[in-house]
Amino acid sequence: MQIAFDGKSVLVIGAARGIGRGIVEAFAKRGATVWAGDILVGEIAVGATAGDVRPVRVDVTDPQSIDAMVAAADSVDVLVYVAGGVRGQVPKPIEEVAPDDWRAIVDANLTGAFLCARAVAPLMKKARRGRIVTISSRAGLATSLTGIQSYASSKHGQIGFVKQLSLEMGPFGVTVNSVAPGFLRTSPDYERQWATYSEKKQKSFVEHIAMHRMGTPEDIAHAVLFLASDYASWITGQVLPVTGSPIA
Repeated sequence: MQIAFDGKSVLVIGAARGIGRGIVEAFAKRGATVWAGDILVGEIAVGATAGDVRPVRVDVTDPQSIDAMVAAADSVDVLVYVAGGVRGQVPKPIEEVAPDDWRAIVDANLTGAFLCARAVAPLMKKARRGRIVTISSRAGLATSLTGIQSYASSKHGQIGFVKQLSLEMGPFGVTVNSVAPGFLRTSPDYERQWATYSEKKQKSFVEHIAMHRMGTPEDIAHAVLFLASDYASWITGQVLPVTGSPIA
């Protein structure tokens, strides 16, 4: 199966690190013009990536920032929403969680996905084609290893959003799907989480993955490429777990 995106315009939101960076590289290598958006725009790897990558600073909590990025791209064939995470937070008992901390994670993982989809929807509806792919999480299908209530809630909400939006966008030839990765060591937050595990727990964690290895950004990028391609033109409103194991 050869998947190419020559002549396609792809927006990747959350492009600076880990999974997002891997997705940018995967699309760029396959001919797409990639608008790589992140608030950490200085960390977007352009020189190391083959292809046409255009870094843009974007704040996923600011509708005007998102609208400006979409306007700069002019046309959008694919939107990939990767931004989110735990925003540097650690688990706390619910009675100790500040409302602002709750909102920070929900805004990054769920509201940002809404705002980005809202911005590209008119273009895709007019073109009568398009692909929207969010990066959710295994935490959106079960509970979260982070122990952070707002993270699990926002990822479950993002999957509900994908399912609902797919009904609206389907008549316009636009698919809306999500990829749900398992735990990956792809950001400082998740490296800190991994470091809290003992050597024995780390070894056991990997051994309990059916594939007996940790996932990589490329594993997630390959799933996104498929869902963004013509091969997935009749798949919508779905969640593809990419975890190296069955989902219980």
